[in-house]
Amino acid sequence: MTSPWPDVDDEEDYDLIAKDEDALRPGVRSLLDALGVPAPPQRYPTGSLPVYAAGDRVLKLFPPIYAGELPVEAAVLRAVHGRLPTPTPGVQASGEHHGWGYVLMDRLDGRPLADVWDGPAGRDRIADRLGATLAALHAVPAPDIADWWPDDWDAFVAEQRAGCAGRHRALGLPDEWAAQIPAYLDGVDLAGGEPVLLHTEIMRQHLLVDADGELSGLFDFEPAIRGAREYEFAAVGAFVAEGDARFLGRLLRAYGYRDDQLDAALRRRLLAWLLLHYYSNLPAYLARLPAPAEPTLESLADRWFATV
Repeated sequence: MTSPWPDVDDEEDYDLIAKDEDALRPGVRSLLDALGVPAPPQRYPTGSLPVYAAGDRVLKLFPPIYAGELPVEAAVLRAVHGRLPTPTPGVQASGEHHGWGYVLMDRLDGRPLADVWDGPAGRDRIADRLGATLAALHAVPAPDIADWWPDDWDAFVAEQRAGCAGRHRALGLPDEWAAQIPAYLDGVDLAGGEPVLLHTEIMRQHLLVDADGELSGLFDFEPAIRGAREYEFAAVGAFVAEGDARFLGRLLRAYGYRDDQLDAALRRRLLAWLLLHYYSNLPAYLARLPAPAEPTLESLADRWFATV
């Protein structure tokens, strides 16, 4: 039987068809028919993978080159569903359709936090709920997933450390910043604690807020990994708080930090995790986030991860 999906052999092929609805529509319709979902699909405009709303359900697609991410998303969604203070999508079905992977899940209520951040949404309540949600997430036993990357957290961190300055230089980071990275990382102690289940990309775009200003959804667990707890807060600082010290302070207290733990050492650790994050891009953060008082990484930590 002829496949309804376009051919995707590598990332270049995928980039050519990722936003081409004429190319994707036959496969989407074929898959929804097979799943018994009659509602017409509506593509979400953002996201690295194709995601569609279909009535009260959401369909997320995994082209063959990203097939390894499907087991992570499906297994982690099942592991956390009903166990967090903030709703997560329930999985209705997952599998493969003519070589493309998919997860069919519940559609959550609410609008993206990114759309209402500057509006009347209660940031204090959101910070408190999100902190409690991350504490609950990190307490969920990680599911058993074959070939789940990274399988050795310490080796991953060592590799990220070794190439950190070079990666950021390659992204356009000026040498005045890149030259500081090795000594900065050498001065931060990141050891301690068993790896826990991490979302890794807590962003305003991945959080939903209802009409009452309450968190109503957390989604996109495709990049979930097992790692150090504080690695989670790199994205929280760069993509949710964005320098809002009150918000980050409330979130960390709701997570379980004491006031005396919200110190300079914590700020430096969180910036270190931001530098080491797998998807980190310091030049982009410098262009978007509040400027530090001085052109040093220590000053950057104090500005981006302030809690008072």
